[in-house]
Amino acid sequence: MNHSNTVERSIYQTGLRILLGAFLVFAGAGHLTWHRTEFLAQVPTWLPLNADLVVLLSGVVEITLGLSLIFLKNKQAQVGWIVALFFILIFPGNISQYVNGISAFGLDTDRARLIRLFFQPLLVYWAIWSCGSLADYQSKKKS
Repeated sequence: MNHSNTVERSIYQTGLRILLGAFLVFAGAGHLTWHRTEFLAQVPTWLPLNADLVVLLSGVVEITLGLSLIFLKNKQAQVGWIVALFFILIFPGNISQYVNGISAFGLDTDRARLIRLFFQPLLVYWAIWSCGSLADYQSKKKS
């Protein structure tokens, strides 16, 4: 066990952390360019902010988080918690898309939009597990 700011992670965790980071960078770039309209469909109408601004800002946040997952090796446990929190914070957009029956990203049926909701907890888990966040927390708690 490494007693610095991180715990030892397996090659699978590292690979999946980097993959998640690349996914976030790609999605963030999509927010800013080719998928901007699709992402607008996920901004809840009750949000008191300009929807386009939300899409642009969330794209910048996704790119930042993705790069952090890939490059901030000494802060991975903290980055994992932050990415997990981000996935939780954007979940209302997915719920809004389902409740309002908005088609985007090929999710053009209520069933498809409902199934999509079940992937968000997996993303939260992916972030926490691949960054060793929970293991880091537990090792600090024992110290």
